[in-house]
Amino acid sequence: MAQGNGFVMNEAQTDGSAAESALPRIDFSSFILSLYSSGLVQLGTVAEPATGKKTKDLEMAKHTIEMIAMLQGKTAGNLTGEEENLLKALLSELRMAYVEAKA
Repeated sequence: MAQGNGFVMNEAQTDGSAAESALPRIDFSSFILSLYSSGLVQLGTVAEPATGKKTKDLEMAKHTIEMIAMLQGKTAGNLTGEEENLLKALLSELRMAYVEAKA
């Protein structure tokens, strides 16, 4: 068991229990879509899932956009064509939405 800064991670092997199989498959596209969704919430475009309210946090939205842009640079040449197109499109949409939200 590993511990650090407020969290505990169990290093034991899992047996594919029902709880584990209920989680979505992790891949690059789903990770980027998760960041994109967070950006939409931060821009106030989509309601906060926990509260159902739309609020803007432009500083966090900018940070999320910068993280996605950093990932775009760091993964250049290592993505499939589909992943590359998705990343480019979502980043472009977030940047446009940021400009609109800031106006």
